Amino acid sequence: MVSLDKAIVARLTLEGHHFEILVDPDAALRFKESGGRGDIDVAKDLAIDTVFKDARKGDHIGETTLEKSFGTKDMAEIAKRILQKGEFHLTTEQRRTLQERKRKQVVQLIARNAMNPQTNAPHPPERIERAMEEAKVHVDPFKPAEEQMADVLTALRPLIPIKIQNVHVHVHLPSTEVGKAYGTCKGFGTLRSEEWLKDGSWQGVIEMPAGMQAEFYDELNRRTHGNVETKLVKG
Repeated sequence: MVSLDKAIVARLTLEGHHFEILVDPDAALRFKESGGRGDIDVAKDLAIDTVFKDARKGDHIGETTLEKSFGTKDMAEIAKRILQKGEFHLTTEQRRTLQERKRKQVVQLIARNAMNPQTNAPHPPERIERAMEEAKVHVDPFKPAEEQMADVLTALRPLIPIKIQNVHVHVHLPSTEVGKAYGTCKGFGTLRSEEWLKDGSWQGVIEMPAGMQAEFYDELNRRTHGNVETKLVKG
């Protein structure tokens, strides 16, 4: 079991009753990040195998009340319900780590999907991150990155030219390179058209988020050793 010194309080009010457990902060965070679908190991993750009315005072909740409120006396299931529907406070270090991780997710998401409309080129992640810092963008550590992208873009637009846009890339692969790079072409976006030519070569148009262009070109060049032709075309 986790030590009492390390444990945090997770609490839930249900049907007029107040329930608290003493839980390992890392286990609580893992459970939260799993969307409430994770498991709680009573032996490892709880400081005490007990539900409290007030953990600080040591006031226990009786089994009758637990079974009436939760429909079970199983401690692992009760702990999961408290973590799912209740609240707990992360440690300062946890919140900092979680926020930084989510911030990087938002940056990568924007870098892969957005572009500079003045140059039709993607913004490097470093530029996006600097603009977010300048705009003092707040990233919610618990909200999915996809749900935060629109608000972040709104904050960035006064600082850098940026918009979400797909591009269409025409690719021509010589017959000697088709087997090496055809899968890459299909995997990076939506194949809008394709044609097999008489000399055994292949050409096609792939639609993809603007920010993925550089990664796509790098991968094509790596697989074909530069023996490939690409160009942007209108959709």
